[in-house]
Amino acid sequence: MSGRAPEGATRATAPFSAHEWLIAWRFLRARRAEGGVSAIVWYALAGIALAVGTLIVVMAVMVGFREEFTSRVLGAEGHVSVYPVTRWENGRAERALRDAGALAARIARIEGVTHVAPVVEAQLLASHGQRNAGVIARGMRLEDLRALPWIARPEAAAGALDDVTGKAVAIGEGVARELGVRVGDELALILPNGLATPFGLAPKQGIFRVAYIFRIGRADVDRTRLYMPLETAQDFFNRGDAADLIEAQVARPHELGSRKAPGALDAAIQAAVGAEGVVWTWKDANGAFLSALDMERATMFMILSMVVLIAALNIVSGLVMLVRNKRRDIGVLRTIGLSQGAVMRVFFLCGAGVGVAGTAIGVALGVLFVIYIDPIFDLVNGALGGGVWDPQVRVLSRFPAELRLWDVSRAAGLALTLSFLVTLGPARRAARLDPVEALRDE
Repeated sequence: MSGRAPEGATRATAPFSAHEWLIAWRFLRARRAEGGVSAIVWYALAGIALAVGTLIVVMAVMVGFREEFTSRVLGAEGHVSVYPVTRWENGRAERALRDAGALAARIARIEGVTHVAPVVEAQLLASHGQRNAGVIARGMRLEDLRALPWIARPEAAAGALDDVTGKAVAIGEGVARELGVRVGDELALILPNGLATPFGLAPKQGIFRVAYIFRIGRADVDRTRLYMPLETAQDFFNRGDAADLIEAQVARPHELGSRKAPGALDAAIQAAVGAEGVVWTWKDANGAFLSALDMERATMFMILSMVVLIAALNIVSGLVMLVRNKRRDIGVLRTIGLSQGAVMRVFFLCGAGVGVAGTAIGVALGVLFVIYIDPIFDLVNGALGGGVWDPQVRVLSRFPAELRLWDVSRAAGLALTLSFLVTLGPARRAARLDPVEALRDE
């Protein structure tokens, strides 16, 4: 006697027809006493939801961190820097751009360059009372400082940028805190080896007034940077009318290349500079850090994908238990004419339903977590006594996160694909169940 239903008893129906959805729904909502879904399936749903939510949050934080870091790099410094080549004059090395004005004018004429600024730079010792701090002093024109978004419009500021004239300076909040100064206070700046004497070079000292204190949220800038007027710096650093470098801002900084792979714009700038200097883009200065962020992001996606797979595999265990509990029902359905394909689709819908529900819940949890990440982080930080996010260690002063449709879609697509694939095995096993054997066992 064959275990298959007679040919005439099986009627062909359209795949995923209404009665298949109805049977799958009744299997899923049946109580445990009725042979319904086991607790394993609920664990699978919760696991998928948590894995998808975690994947979305991690990807959003990594994207946000990269974008925030890039924004502050581009907003506090030039996108392209031109450094002079070393020349030997009278037996001593000379590194300065003597005709910085003409060179800056040539760079400014290049299409895509929006602003050009000559800069002088030196490392100084800043002193106030009994406190000292090493600073990187930059001499720039006032209009050039206004062109730096994070300097002109920082996270927090005291004083006015327009007051940085003459012997007035702007300093980062970290420098001000270390020296204990406020707007209007005076500090001493000491340039080592800045003054020629009959006995050799001696330190050169000057008294300057603090006119502007800024915080941009980058510890490496807030704790070290000092700005002063260009002419004042040239005189104090003994530069004459020369510049140490030229910084340029461009309309599309992300299109710039690096020295290993130059872009069209930085190649044009190098051509304008010629043998007088070397072009160094923001990607050259921060390329290793950005590459590390990209690699970490890809690695974390792979690791969390394995977590999603582990959660999806729980669906297999749940469906196997469901098939065992529903052997009699499968036998009855096959006997009254339900085809093998229909049985397979019913159990596929059961497993896929768990995957879809878990993915939907995970997407909702992940998106809500990212949207409200600041109050959530403040709550965690307060519960742990503060100090969880130290900007001196983590460069930025806030916890960034940025949702991208592509990342959300990729996380959801991964979870759905894995859920559908792992469901096929148990569903096929249910379809191949012999109805006669199933009824006999009952």
